[in-house]
Formats: sequence, C-alpha cells, structure tokens
Amino acid sequence: MAVRRFVRGRIEWPRLEAVCREFAARYDESVVRVEFLDGDNWLSTPCVVDERWFVKVITPQNALVHALFTAGRNLGVFSSGTEGFFERFDSPVEMAEHELDATRRIRAVGVNAPEPIEAFAHEELGVLVLEYLPDFRTLADLTQTETATFAPTLFASLGRLHGAGFGHGDLRAENVLVADGELYFIDATSVRADAIADARSYDLACALAALEPAIGARAAVDAAVGRYTIEELLAAREFIGFVDMRPDHDFDAALLRGEIEKRAA
Repeated sequence: MAVRRFVRGRIEWPRLEAVCREFAARYDESVVRVEFLDGDNWLSTPCVVDERWFVKVITPQNALVHALFTAGRNLGVFSSGTEGFFERFDSPVEMAEHELDATRRIRAVGVNAPEPIEAFAHEELGVLVLEYLPDFRTLADLTQTETATFAPTLFASLGRLHGAGFGHGDLRAENVLVADGELYFIDATSVRADAIADARSYDLACALAALEPAIGARAAVDAAVGRYTIEELLAAREFIGFVDMRPDHDFDAALLRGEIEKRAA
C-alpha cells in the first residue's frame, strides 16, 4: 500500500492547502470549499474549487508514472506494426502546460472542451486550472439510447479535431463528458506530429471501442461511417488489438474488427 501511495504521488494536506492559498492569491479570491474527486487517479490529484474551477495538482511521482505509462503504450503500439507515437513530459508543470494547450487547441477548432484558465508551478508541483462543468456525466454513464444519440456527435467532433491536424491520444469513455446536452473532450495527451496519421487511426479505434459495449459493433461502425471512410476504418482496425490490451477499455474486439471487415467487403 505504501508503494501504491508513493507511485500515485498522493499529496499531504498541508501541501494541498499551500496550493489552495497560492490559487486564492492568484485570483484574489477567498477559497471557501475544496472538494476532492473520488477515483483511481494515477496522474494527478483532481479537485473542484468553489464549484467554479476544476484543478489538477500534479506531483513528480505523477510525472514519473506518466513516463512509465507512455513507454508501455509505445511498446504496445508496436503490436500494431507501427512506431510508437506517444510523447512523455519531463516535469509536472510540463504535464499541466500541455493539457492547457491541448484544451485550447480543441476549443480553437470548434470542439467542446472545458474553458482553459491557466497552468502554473507551485514549488515542485504542476497545477492546471480549467472551467468546472457541473452535473456532467461521462460517456460510460449514459444509457444505451443516449449513447446512440451522441455517437454521431462523437465522430463529428473527433473528425473535426483530426481535420485540423490534431490527435487526442487518450480517447476513452471517461474522457468524453456530456453536460447540458453537449459533448466535451478532456484529457488529451501528447502525440508526435510526424506520426499524426497513426495517432488518428488509434483515436478512431478507441472511439469505436468506447461505443461498442453500449450500442454494439454494428451501430458503432454505422456512426463512424457518417464521418470516416472505409479506408480510415480499416486503418483503425489495425489498432484494435492494442486498444483491447489496455485495461481502461472493455469491448468485443473480434466483433468490432469483423464489422469493419464486413463494411470493407
């Protein structure tokens, strides 16, 4: 248990209080309430401040774990016959700055994401501040009917991101939010610019994998065909095996791969 706490980079309360004081000073605000979010968070300590801001506090241990995850993902990508395309960060503040920039890019191309506020360093910690979306649900929280309704929007948003030359890199049900009837992307990771084509195919495979358990392989592919070509779906098929190995995806890879192949026949 002590090793798990170390690897997760759990922050002692006095240090978190110091971050909150710094946050309040930067915004000339009196912080009244800080709510820490439940979950198995390996890459940050997330919290909601005064129900207005979503704040991630990132430790050096979080940055180390991210580097290990990145190395593992790049090794996994080799199983799809391509070179790894995930990039690592050297420090907690670099992680925070990347997510801030990624959120800005997502919004700049017309895709919904929480409003980015700022990223800053506090001692050895990285701190990211975003708009807080109250009453949100993740894609995994939706009913089957709701998921089917939002599936075309998911691919339209992803296609817009790809059309602008970007990749998400960590598209899964937990990173797609629905609030006030709108779909939002969060937690984009860093992918190499010279491997963006592979990163897009991987994104598409992840989106299909996120939808398949809720609406089935056929409906997921139907929704994707509205935005992506058969050639793009076949390229995504090559990453389905790697996505299936990831513990944060649980879907029927054989059914999904077979449905893509039926469309291509």
